[in-house]
Amino acid sequence: MTMLNYRNPRLLRREILRVLNFYYPDCIDTRYGGYVAQLDERDGFIYDGRTKHLVATARAVHNFSVGALIDGPVWCRTAAEHGLSFLSNHQWDVENSGYDWILDGRDTADNTRFCYGHAFVVLASARALEAGIPGAKTELERAVKTLDRHFLESEQGVYADRADGEWEAVAPYRGLNANMHTCEAMIVAYDVTEEDRYLDRAYGIAERIARDLAAETDGRLWEHYDADWTHDMEYNKDQPNHQFRPWGYQPGHHLEWSKLLSLLAEFCDDPWLESAARDLFDWAIETGWDDEHGGFYYTVDEDGAPVVADKYGWAITEGIGAAALLGRDDEAYLDWYDRLWEYGESDFVNPRHGNWFERLSPTNDRDDPNRGMAVEPGYHPISNAFVAMDAF
Repeated sequence: MTMLNYRNPRLLRREILRVLNFYYPDCIDTRYGGYVAQLDERDGFIYDGRTKHLVATARAVHNFSVGALIDGPVWCRTAAEHGLSFLSNHQWDVENSGYDWILDGRDTADNTRFCYGHAFVVLASARALEAGIPGAKTELERAVKTLDRHFLESEQGVYADRADGEWEAVAPYRGLNANMHTCEAMIVAYDVTEEDRYLDRAYGIAERIARDLAAETDGRLWEHYDADWTHDMEYNKDQPNHQFRPWGYQPGHHLEWSKLLSLLAEFCDDPWLESAARDLFDWAIETGWDDEHGGFYYTVDEDGAPVVADKYGWAITEGIGAAALLGRDDEAYLDWYDRLWEYGESDFVNPRHGNWFERLSPTNDRDDPNRGMAVEPGYHPISNAFVAMDAF
C-alpha cells in the first residue's frame, strides 16, 4: 500500500472525519437520547441499543466537539450538543450528585462512582466549551467540583479510584489509569480556560506519578497501588488478561504519559517534563515494540518480557500523538511517527469503514468481534490526530 503523508494536517483532519463518519448517524439515539456507542467494529451494525456507558458518552461528546473545531460537517456540532444534554440531564444523578457509570436506556444500572468516568466528563465538557457548545461551562464546573470533592487526595496531589453510589465508602485501590486521564482532562481544561487551578491539578498528578513514584521503579510506570500509594506489585497477577487493570507494565500507557508530559511542558518551564517524556517513549519502543510482527505488547513483566502479547489500537494512536510532539525537537521521533501510521493503516484501520479495530492477536490477526458495553468510540485515533494536527 502507498503510505500517505500524515504530517499533513489536511490528511489528519480527514482521518478524524472518517472515524466520525463511521459512528454518525447510527450513534444518535432518538429513543432514549444520548448515543448508541455499541457498533460492531467490522460491519458497523448496532449490537446493543440500550446500554449507556459514562465513558462512551463523554468520549463521543469530545469527539464530535473536535469535529466542530476542525470545521467538520454541521452535524458534528448538533451531535455534540445532543450528547452533552444527555450527559447533563440523564447521566447525572441529582439525588447523590455524581455521574452514573452505566444506564439501561435512562434507568440506572450501575451507579458506582469512578474517577475515570468523571475525568472524561471534565475532558468532554472542556472540549465542548472550546467548541462553543451550550452548557459546557456549567458541566465543566460541576464535573471538576465533584472530582475534587470526592476523589482528590490533596496531600498526595492525586486521585482515588472509585466510590459507591452514595459516596459513603472509597475503595482502597489506587490506580495510574484514572489519574492519567484526570491529568489529561485538566490539561485540556487549562488550555481552554487558562485558569491556573487546572494546570496546578495536572502538574500535581504528573509530578507524583511520572516523577516521584516512577523513580521507585527505575523510571517505569506501574499501574496499581495501595490506599497509601505504595506499589502493589501483586495486583491482578493471576489475571494478566484483565481488560482494564492487567498485571505488568503497559507500553501503551508509557506512550500516553509521554504525550501528556510533552503537552504539560508547553505550559510549565520544568526540564524534567521533556526529559521524562523522551525516556518514557524510548522505553516503550525499546521494550514494548514487537520487532517481528509490529505493534506494542499489551503488557510486559519486570524484565521486559511480554506477558500479554496482544496488540491494541489505542496504544498505536497514543504513540502517534507522542511522536508528533517529540518530533518537533528531534526528527528521529518523526520516523517513528511515520512507522506507527504505516502499521496502523495496514493492520488496525478497517478498510471498509475507516474506524480502528480495538485489538489484534500477537500476529496481527483479528479475533472474535470485540463487543461490550465499555466501548471506545474512536476517541484515541481522533484525539491523537487532533494533537498531531496542532503539532504540525
